[in-house]
Amino acid sequence: MSIESLYQLIWMSRPLMQAAETSVEAGLQGTGLTVRMRAILEMLHKHGDQTVPDLAARLQIQRQYVQLMVNETLGAGLTEQRPNPRHKRSRLLALTDQGRTMIQAIITRELALIQTIGSELDDQEVETALRVVMDVTQKLNALAGDRT
Repeated sequence: MSIESLYQLIWMSRPLMQAAETSVEAGLQGTGLTVRMRAILEMLHKHGDQTVPDLAARLQIQRQYVQLMVNETLGAGLTEQRPNPRHKRSRLLALTDQGRTMIQAIITRELALIQTIGSELDDQEVETALRVVMDVTQKLNALAGDRT
C-alpha cells in the first residue's frame, strides 16, 4: 500500500463531495428544493418513516440542524408528521405523495447522470474504491470516537 496514495484518496473526498453537491444543486434548479431538503427526502425514501434523531444519526449531523432541514420539508408539503408507536413525543417524519414523487424523479435523473459519468469505469475498480472508502471512513470514525 502507498501511504501517499491513501493520503491523497482521503483528502480527495472533500473536492469530490463539493463537486457532487454542486452537481446535485444544479439538478435541483426549478424544483424549489435545497440540497438539505433533498437529503431529508432521500433518507425517507431509502429508509422509510423516521424520527429527527434517526435522521440525524443516518446523516451524521446534529439533531438541531436536522430539525431545521425537516422544518423546510414540512413547510413545503413534502413531508408530514405521524404518530410514533414507539415514542409519544418523538413523531415520525414521512414523505407525502408530492415528496415521494419529487424524490423519485430526482433520483432517477441523478442515476442517469451517474450512468453517463461511470460508463467508462471498470465495475471491479468501482467496487474496490467503494470498499476502501467505506473501510477508511469506519476506521477514521472509530479513531475519532476513541479520543472523546
